[in-house]
Amino acid sequence: MSDFVNIRVDGEEYVLRPEDGGLQVGRRVGGDVTWLDDIDTSVFPAEARAAIDRGDAEDQSLLTALRGVIQAEVERGG
Repeated sequence: MSDFVNIRVDGEEYVLRPEDGGLQVGRRVGGDVTWLDDIDTSVFPAEARAAIDRGDAEDQSLLTALRGVIQAEVERGG
């Protein structure tokens, strides 16, 4: 995966950035990125981890995993 990958999830734009065996997830609003969470990708299914490695922003298993991250952020009040 490159330094940053832009990805659309349910009509919103997010940014993924690999970081020390994990993944930073941020939400892009205008020209700014608000970083939401650092994820240990070992909790993602193998298919989602492979999509991250490939930089495949349209992989359904990755989108499903990210929806879970986003939902957790919403439930925390983010």
